[in-house]
Amino acid sequence: MKRILVTGASGQVGSAVIAALRAIDGLVVRAGVRDVTTETAKWSGDPRVQPVGFDFLDPASQDAALADCDSLFLLRPPQLTSDVGDVIARARQHGVKHIVFLSVQGVERNWFVPHHHIERRLVSSGVPYTMLRPAYFMQNFTSTLHDELVRRHRIFLPAGNAQFTLVDVGDIARVAARVLTQSGTQHHGQAYTVTSGTPLNFAQMAAQLTTGLGTPITYVSPSPWRFYRTLRRDGREPGLILVMLLLHMLPRVTGTPPVTHTVADLTGRAPIEFAQFVAAHRAELLVAPTR
Repeated sequence: MKRILVTGASGQVGSAVIAALRAIDGLVVRAGVRDVTTETAKWSGDPRVQPVGFDFLDPASQDAALADCDSLFLLRPPQLTSDVGDVIARARQHGVKHIVFLSVQGVERNWFVPHHHIERRLVSSGVPYTMLRPAYFMQNFTSTLHDELVRRHRIFLPAGNAQFTLVDVGDIARVAARVLTQSGTQHHGQAYTVTSGTPLNFAQMAAQLTTGLGTPITYVSPSPWRFYRTLRRDGREPGLILVMLLLHMLPRVTGTPPVTHTVADLTGRAPIEFAQFVAAHRAELLVAPTR
């Protein structure tokens, strides 16, 4: 049986990738998590999913999780201050035959993004690789943007009128599962940008949220300084705020990123659009997060 290690298995993307892989026969999926005890129940009853300890700062856990693995789904945790070069080197030592790396759209042109340097490490590692470069996650509205959406009924981001290409995490997962399991080497050395079909600005997203949720959602584009002060007052960490500033201000000067047909080409189904995401997650989007 083919063995695939999925890092970040308890997170949004990692858990979605595991769900997509569970629909494919002939696999054993190793779910890399920091705490096996608390995460095991998530996949209990499915012998194809094996929770294993994996810590990006613990080489011993990496060696144990990578032993006898055929493929690796690799992502970079946002809180990590270093790159993942040691993990890539260990994967090579353990004979991993394919690494699929979760990168970001446009990273090839942005050397200051950490994923750019990780991609360069992968290219020079000698391990067959595939880069997945997803667009702006729709699931940001159920995570980093959720509090503002529910408590103040607004999107508060310094994005101006810039349009963003979007993607549903489920589509990323389905593409990843296809790339990880399809026989042959056609995906080796490839970089796939993963998007939905329709770019939107945040005013348009607010309008679709208003329609889908049945409650008025406004869009406010503050100055960078006002954005920083507001999020610090709400308890957000400075590092996260700076990342959010970069993510939402850069498209104002670089233009709208391109739309691709990757989802349809690799999975045989059309990508999820934002209105569909809102309808599917309506209950979650309406519920205030616990503090």
